[in-house]
Amino acid sequence: MNLLLLEKAGDGLYVIKLNRPKQLNALSSQLLGELDRLLDDLQKEDLKGLIITGEGSRAFAAGADIAEMKDMTREQAKDYSLMGNRVFRKIEQLPVPVIAAVNGYALGGGCELALSCDLILCDSRAVFAQPETGLGICPGFGGTIRLARRIGMQAAKEMIFSGRQVKADEAVRIGLALRQYADEDLLPAAAQLLQIIARNSSFAVSAAKRSMDRGWNMDIGNAADLEAECFSECFLHADQRERMESFLSGERRSEKKKQ
Repeated sequence: MNLLLLEKAGDGLYVIKLNRPKQLNALSSQLLGELDRLLDDLQKEDLKGLIITGEGSRAFAAGADIAEMKDMTREQAKDYSLMGNRVFRKIEQLPVPVIAAVNGYALGGGCELALSCDLILCDSRAVFAQPETGLGICPGFGGTIRLARRIGMQAAKEMIFSGRQVKADEAVRIGLALRQYADEDLLPAAAQLLQIIARNSSFAVSAAKRSMDRGWNMDIGNAADLEAECFSECFLHADQRERMESFLSGERRSEKKKQ
């Protein structure tokens, strides 16, 4: 059985489905390894955007594989954490927009996987949580890092310390998710958003993502310098001149019609 399913959502647009529905798409080390390799393969294609979701109707990903973790030594646990962090960091650093389409439970590692994506959309069944402290561990795939950046330190500490579950409407309200959709509309909505983004310059979108992600923790001066660098790099591409010329041609045609 393939632990991942790959589908196309348009030209250069792909959907990765975690495919362990009976295990609520738990993130085993084997699944993480396959995801790592698939991400490398996709970057060899003309990748313009990516959606990550879960197969089945119950879970996006219900967390790391507890059965696999239970008897780990400290060294094995550290390797497992580093592996998850490496794969999720690879998602975060993709030069294209990545959307998490959260269908059902996104717990522990599943929540951390969603947080590694640029945008999080969810359906009405979505439930987010970092329940690790109830299992005698702390988040290990980036939850202590990314959750606070998404919803603020105090709200993130409350979620992680208590392990409480956050349903879809609250997730949108606190900024954990961007928008909520009816269950059957989630994946089409994610694909439509990706297609809208893909109409713009892929290099410009990549430059904007790089400037925002890297500038997030910089002081305003260094962040402005980075933005200027990303902005100026866009002028190295023919796409910039072609799109600006097309815009100006449209403006000129509009002016002639008014005359």
